[in-house]
Amino acid sequence: MPSASLRKEISCSRENLIKMVLDVEKYPEFVPWCLDGKIHKKKYYENKIEIIADLTIGKSFFNETYKSHVIYDKLSDSIYVTNIDGPLKHLENSWFFKQKGDNSEIDFHIDFELKNKVLNLVIVKFFDLGLKKIADAFEMRALELFKRR
Repeated sequence: MPSASLRKEISCSRENLIKMVLDVEKYPEFVPWCLDGKIHKKKYYENKIEIIADLTIGKSFFNETYKSHVIYDKLSDSIYVTNIDGPLKHLENSWFFKQKGDNSEIDFHIDFELKNKVLNLVIVKFFDLGLKKIADAFEMRALELFKRR
């Protein structure tokens, strides 16, 4: 099962980064291999936001849609994602946000497995490169939207 963690410091506010990560429908504009993002349900509670969303991921002949359950915990400034349906046998990812002066630090953790064992083997080979590319895309998007002038 592929899993990884990464930490990045980005030059914008924690609040803006959280809003950007929760805006799943904008992912196709900047996330590599993301073809579509759709929020089906969004509920607001006193200390959390709960989202049910689809992401369609693909390249050339391959594309798949998976449904996920997203919880933003306002008290811990964290986002936790699990899969509900689709090509993933297992998905857990978490985002932790900290303000550090004028910058924000993101800790990102992901652990997943595809139902298709052959595709899972292919993904494992390119996982680190893909994760770096996606992390860089989030950073570039944040700088584009929120960079302090």
